[in-house]
Amino acid sequence: MHRVPFHLVEFSPWPLTGSLGALFLTVGLASWFHGYSFLLAVLGLLLIGLTMIQWWRDVVREATFQGHHTRDVALGLRWGMALFIISEVCFFFAFFWAYFHSSLAPSVEVGCCWPPTGITPLNPFEVPLLNTGVLLTSGLTVTWAHHGLMEGSFASSWQGLVLTVILGGYFTFLQAGEYYEASFTIADGVYGSTFFVATGFHGLHVLIGSIFLMVCLVRALSGHFSSGHHFGFEAAAWYWHFVDVVWLFLYLSIYWWGF
Repeated sequence: MHRVPFHLVEFSPWPLTGSLGALFLTVGLASWFHGYSFLLAVLGLLLIGLTMIQWWRDVVREATFQGHHTRDVALGLRWGMALFIISEVCFFFAFFWAYFHSSLAPSVEVGCCWPPTGITPLNPFEVPLLNTGVLLTSGLTVTWAHHGLMEGSFASSWQGLVLTVILGGYFTFLQAGEYYEASFTIADGVYGSTFFVATGFHGLHVLIGSIFLMVCLVRALSGHFSSGHHFGFEAAAWYWHFVDVVWLFLYLSIYWWGF
């Protein structure tokens, strides 16, 4: 049998369950928005959660206990994560394009001014500035955790991870309060839609990144990482730094410049 330098994974049901979960969640949310039951969306969330747990379990087993993540496989994973982050950059670029398309040349429909007449934007020097400090601090703590791992200081690594997860949760808490107290909604024209879609998807990425880091924290406490074999954590750190950079652009353009 011809040997290849990369790992050929076994047949897995998780792509199917994940896609079904995404379908049920999308259809369930659309139904809920139109006043129907939320049960289909709950089923979708449960399926996605089950898929995440089982798929991560399989990947951890392959990497830590079966030794399939060789140097060549790790290189492929690095390229995959890099390309994924590039795709996420394009994803957020579309939101910034929509925002600047409407704000740089406001049309008659929005009163020829930005923010549109009747919209009271959020003060960028209150909760948004606090959230900026929280995310920048979390970038420092995740870097601290990474360097601790590379230097073999595993206590520093999990301490930095704990702080990062706490800061990520605090950011989510502050943003939820900000949404609750906002004087406008996603239905308030182009300003409301671009604001809540851009900041909401960023908030979703913070939530996903926090889960990513929590999984890494559990793995670090379980002894799955070493100073030379820890790409699972490194990928989470890359993702978190990407989330930090996107927030800086959001803060400067949507909160501060658009105030």
